[in-house]
Amino acid sequence: MSEHSHDHGTAAKPDPCDTDQGAERSWSVDEHLDDILRIVGPLPPLELQLLEAQGCLTIDEITAPGHLPPFDNSSMDGYAVRVADLAGATEEYPSVLTVVGDIAAGAANLPVVGPGQCARIMTGAPLPPGAEAVVPVEWTDGGSGEDRAATTMAPLSSDPKGASGEVRIFRAVDPGAFVRRMGDDITAGQVVLAAGSRLGPAQIGLLAAIGQDSVRIRPRPRVVVLSTGSELVQPGSKVGPGQIPDSNSFALTAAAREAGAIAYRVGGVPDDAARLREVIEDQLIRADIIVTSGGVSVGAYDVVKEALAPADGTPPLGEISFRKLRMQPGKPQGFGLLDGTVPLFALPGNPVSAYLSFELFVRPAIRAMMGVEPVHRTVVRARLTEPLTSPQGRRQFARGRHLAGHGGEPGSVSPVGGAGSHLVGPLAQANALIVVPEGDTAVAEGTLVDVVLLDPLPGDGTI
Repeated sequence: MSEHSHDHGTAAKPDPCDTDQGAERSWSVDEHLDDILRIVGPLPPLELQLLEAQGCLTIDEITAPGHLPPFDNSSMDGYAVRVADLAGATEEYPSVLTVVGDIAAGAANLPVVGPGQCARIMTGAPLPPGAEAVVPVEWTDGGSGEDRAATTMAPLSSDPKGASGEVRIFRAVDPGAFVRRMGDDITAGQVVLAAGSRLGPAQIGLLAAIGQDSVRIRPRPRVVVLSTGSELVQPGSKVGPGQIPDSNSFALTAAAREAGAIAYRVGGVPDDAARLREVIEDQLIRADIIVTSGGVSVGAYDVVKEALAPADGTPPLGEISFRKLRMQPGKPQGFGLLDGTVPLFALPGNPVSAYLSFELFVRPAIRAMMGVEPVHRTVVRARLTEPLTSPQGRRQFARGRHLAGHGGEPGSVSPVGGAGSHLVGPLAQANALIVVPEGDTAVAEGTLVDVVLLDPLPGDGTI
């Protein structure tokens, strides 16, 4: 089916799709999340080429097979010299040495530097036998017989012994001057990356530097996002009567990518159960997670339920439980496994409900499948700047603007926008979620509340 194996362990499967059963109880946020994390788990390892592994986590501890640098080499353009030959060298009384060869980066045949001799050498070129240090070309006359060298060295001869003549050197050097010693950076056998390291540009460069062209990683989950609703049109298209642009699939695809997944946006699917079922079946071949939005409530056109478990006796696509959660927004939720392997998240259709549901449930699942810690968003305490009300028996997640505290003092958080689950404008101004527990119907100004920190807003340094 998928190039990634979908072995998520032997945890018990969710309850089968059964709306009557789902109506018998309501689930807490914690119960629903625990059920999700009990089922999903890290994806099996893959061996990938370095650039394909960017953003992934290493499976193994990685050690260097050899020294880096692998040999003593020059850190400057100049001359490889013996230290004793430059003792007492000054501007007035320079040391005059015979140039016995040229050494370019990558050179294999090296001239031997004896007493009274030196070799022209380029940055990165190996230090030749007999030489103990490098003199920068700026400290010499460059072999010109003038008082000072030109700012650049003349082209080297292709023959390592092709250089000839003499060079005047105006300063003495210490042993090892301007020499990068073998193993200065990394020694053979040294651990260069711990297991579980995230592979960014620097880490990929490091692996290449020690000679690795591939690495075993925990793959990034492939998340397929689609939204349902005959009223949805592609942004940029003409919006007719009763139609709205499809924003959910864009927001959720972006959120999946920000969480570390590889995300594919399928877009809007009409309120047609057969069509939706066909789309989901088509996407299974490339999906580690499927996320839908819309069609999970109790309306006449809740096509997600109908597509996944048709009433006409067609075999269900998987074992999906549709639930009512004690939360606001986002009460209706669906979760389960398609084909026994691919987690499906059926989120509400209202934009705020869909986004918050993703943050609370899908994002932790993505990170669990990646093997990333921490799985959950950071939660801090902050003082509420204005009062909030909340429905009895539901945990409310209000959009908020968090300002960090100083000197160990808690920060502050201000509600952003109203409680409506369709208000996408305030959502774009929020960098946090204010948590109001199920038992609280009112929270006074100045109360310390739990705050879930979201990603900082562009150009925002408040978190």
